[in-house]
Amino acid sequence: MKEKYITGLVKRHPDGFGFLIPDEMDLPDLFLSRKEMQGIMTNDHVEALLHKEKKGDRYFGTDVKVLKRGVQRIVGKLRKKSNGDFELFDGVQKWGSILTIPYKKSRGAIDGDLAAVDILSYPTDDEGFKGRVVEIIGDSLDPMNDIKRVLHEQQIPMEFSFAVMNEVASIPDKVLESDFEGRRDLKNKCFITIDGVTAKDFDDAICIENTPQGFQLWVAIADVSHYVRVGSAVDEQAYERGTSVYLPNFVVPMLPEELSNGICSLKPKVDRLAFVCEMTLDFNGELLQSQVFEAIIQSQARVTYGEAQDIINGDETHSDPKVQENILRGRDLAQILMKKRFREGSLDLEVPETEVIVDDLGMTVDVIRSERVFAHRLIEEMMLVANVAVAKMISNKEQPALYRVHGAPEAENIERLQSFLHNFGSQQKLSGGSLQKKLTQSLQEFHDKPEGVVLNILTLRSMNQAQYAHSNIGHFGLGFSHYAHFTSPIRRYPDLVIHRILKKLFTQSRSGFLYEEEKLATFGSVLSASEQRAVKAERQVISIKKARYMSEKVGEIYPGIISSVAKFGIFVLLRSFDIDGLVKVENLGDDHFEFDEDNLSLTGKRSGKAFRLGDTVRVLVSAVNTEDGKIDFLLTKEGSDELVTSTQTNRRDHKKRGKTQKNSKRVRKKRVSRRRSKNKA
Repeated sequence: MKEKYITGLVKRHPDGFGFLIPDEMDLPDLFLSRKEMQGIMTNDHVEALLHKEKKGDRYFGTDVKVLKRGVQRIVGKLRKKSNGDFELFDGVQKWGSILTIPYKKSRGAIDGDLAAVDILSYPTDDEGFKGRVVEIIGDSLDPMNDIKRVLHEQQIPMEFSFAVMNEVASIPDKVLESDFEGRRDLKNKCFITIDGVTAKDFDDAICIENTPQGFQLWVAIADVSHYVRVGSAVDEQAYERGTSVYLPNFVVPMLPEELSNGICSLKPKVDRLAFVCEMTLDFNGELLQSQVFEAIIQSQARVTYGEAQDIINGDETHSDPKVQENILRGRDLAQILMKKRFREGSLDLEVPETEVIVDDLGMTVDVIRSERVFAHRLIEEMMLVANVAVAKMISNKEQPALYRVHGAPEAENIERLQSFLHNFGSQQKLSGGSLQKKLTQSLQEFHDKPEGVVLNILTLRSMNQAQYAHSNIGHFGLGFSHYAHFTSPIRRYPDLVIHRILKKLFTQSRSGFLYEEEKLATFGSVLSASEQRAVKAERQVISIKKARYMSEKVGEIYPGIISSVAKFGIFVLLRSFDIDGLVKVENLGDDHFEFDEDNLSLTGKRSGKAFRLGDTVRVLVSAVNTEDGKIDFLLTKEGSDELVTSTQTNRRDHKKRGKTQKNSKRVRKKRVSRRRSKNKA
């Protein structure tokens, strides 16, 4: 390979070296030495000269130049210097240098404060690596600060600008009579919303009627594009956020609450502007006809998932018979659509979501698996069929759009999954025929078995990441040739883009806007990244809250299942809680363990003892790091509470350590409280 300059994203290793992940998919990753990484931070977009080792297959880069910085804000503990300035030490080597905050830019911080700091100049700048404190978060051990810390770390905006709020103030809080012009009046239709009990932003409502052919389905979506115009301050900040971020007891909305929970929300018994997808389906779930149009609706009822499920089960009746009939017709249609979808190759992957219950003080009360009832599926199926319908409408017009795409998994990932199936005792072959159907059959084989949980996780890991793109390659997981996000414009910017495209194509609304392919390609990259940023923040907060929960259980023993294996240890998923932790390899016993990457197992060289995916074990909670959200376990011997590890530590010591950790937290909180009071005085 000839030497040439390439561009890509840098990932910094804690030891100081790094790797450049090229923008071009067919190029190899480049190793960057410690020397080349001087002044380079993780997630920087750089240019480097590509080289190949003369006697080897490794590629490396030199002459590294930063094209765009990937980090603008840092969160960490401030350390006061003798001259009054502050430092932020890079404990995890994300940026490789100590950041200095001049006293005048410290906002009155004190030594040890957890703070969010904006970078003013970078290590390669003449001024050196300097920043300014934008917010003093407080004590990192205070659970009330968990969410704020993570949002700052992920650079997710929390406040709306003055310009945005000024625009929002000019938007009426009720539908005006002038807004009726050019819209179909569907207020006589029995639209209902079905959402979670805590939901306030109702962006979809459904109405279902029986016909001689089958069903007539109306999916009404909040007409956000009527209020959020292209190029407005609200629009620009919604694009910057990309999506709402849902965290335990906290939401960072994409749109100000005056819109998301107010005029755009499809609240019951009030007029609301909606963009409607009307569909005709037969008794087999086939989409016979569809159209989109602007309308005005009035939701007849706000129903929770629990209430809808009680009606579906026949345990409860609704005070309005029309609402009850709508739910039951929805049940019938959803069952048909589900059977059709799975029959045609949609992947039935069940990876339970974690629900963290926190109190008003930010402390974790419980960690549970979020149970999905059929009422969830009912709404899901209505939204899926609407998303498919609008994607096909746009495609038939041969217009560029922003599709939700999901590529087929790599062959090597499927081969590895096949190996795990064989290790679990399955005779199922993943080759030949529909891969989605084969995967679903494999998952069904281990349904309600311990291995089933691990198999669902492994299947998910083998999949590519779904994303937004202007090129339609279909959606592998759902088995759809055409799919776009249309149903949640209050909380997802891609849906707002689809609304604008549809309006331009199918209505006379002046609010319509048609995007060029180049613009849509940019949307796809930016909004996919925004989605991943939100997912990362959610996972990070949940990990921290899980760790807080387990900090009260240090020294206790629980049964679990090995959910993952790495060269540095095994991860164990507890059966009692949806929580996993690490048993470090050095604590697996007095032996040298070898890692088998293909089969994901650790085997003792002398004893032959092997730890494999799906094995059931008993573990003791040995240590918890609430700042990083990490939990450490120790194995116990089979049939007893005696530890496998050869260390001197016993169960009583771990309980004592847990109490010491709790006491130190209380003392530290008191000290911080006293220091705050002293500063205020």
